[in-house]
Amino acid sequence: MIFVTGGTGLVGSHILLKLAQEAKPFKALKRSSSSLEVCENVFSYYNAIDLFSKINWINGDINDIPSLEEGMQDCELLLHCAAVVSFCPADTDLLKKVNIEGTANVMNVALSKGVKKVGYISSIATLGRNSTDGLVDEECHFKATKLDSNYAFSKYFAEQEVWRASQEGLDVVIVNPSVILGPGDWNKGSSQIFLRLYKGLKFYTSGSTGYVDVVDVADSLVTLLFSDVKNERFIINGANLKYRDCFDRIAMALGKSKATIKVTPFLKELAWRGEAIRSFITGKNPLLTKETANSAMTSNEFSTQKIKTMIDYKFTDIDATIHKYADWFIADLK
Repeated sequence: MIFVTGGTGLVGSHILLKLAQEAKPFKALKRSSSSLEVCENVFSYYNAIDLFSKINWINGDINDIPSLEEGMQDCELLLHCAAVVSFCPADTDLLKKVNIEGTANVMNVALSKGVKKVGYISSIATLGRNSTDGLVDEECHFKATKLDSNYAFSKYFAEQEVWRASQEGLDVVIVNPSVILGPGDWNKGSSQIFLRLYKGLKFYTSGSTGYVDVVDVADSLVTLLFSDVKNERFIINGANLKYRDCFDRIAMALGKSKATIKVTPFLKELAWRGEAIRSFITGKNPLLTKETANSAMTSNEFSTQKIKTMIDYKFTDIDATIHKYADWFIADLK
């Protein structure tokens, strides 16, 4: 039996779908207040709504230890996907509570319940991408810089909890995905890239990063969980692209105009400060923060040689990914 946290999110929903399609027995943790809309939509996209209705949901929370103990009863495997993704300064305490303390709780209960192997969704944010010149791989260890976000710190320390559990007897595999492209809630996370470009995003930056299909994130983690690989981490990245290149491809797939205004360092400083003022006045989370503005100006490339060598993993073509989700986005507008 497999215990899954974070099954109502973008990556977690695709992991539940893969497990269901492969008839793997699993239980999925969710908070009593969580919406199942994203997960249901994902199953619907793949014409698997009948499988969605059969999911064994367990009400609980990764910060509620008794619910974790009950949920992990009789489970030999664990997929930990639950996390908060936020670059809003006001969410710093929440990031610590969920990403770090929650992960520590999950690992501790897994150890006490005799779970044999854990698969964990980390991030490229835990790699030394801001302190490394050239291609970033799994050996580029995290070194704090002024460019690293509170989210990056929270995921780094969360990952340390997973490594700590491996030293205490758990077999672990960790995936470090780049920017994840996929369907679900088009107003949240990286999925909102499609919404912003559909509405006519005019600005682009000089930076670059990696992009990956959410299906590859889910497939690679499940494959690693059932493999003989243990106590290793892997970069999951479909393509290294300039932000402008990626945005141009998505805009074209959506039938929209490309961004034409390059963001200069001066314009970047004005933008995040203006957004901070808007957020203060309206009480809404900022669409752009100092952290995300700085990140958009940096350039990184990520190597996937390790996972290609160890399990012969083949990533989805990035243009196929973009066109698939652009079509789904347009279909959701109707």
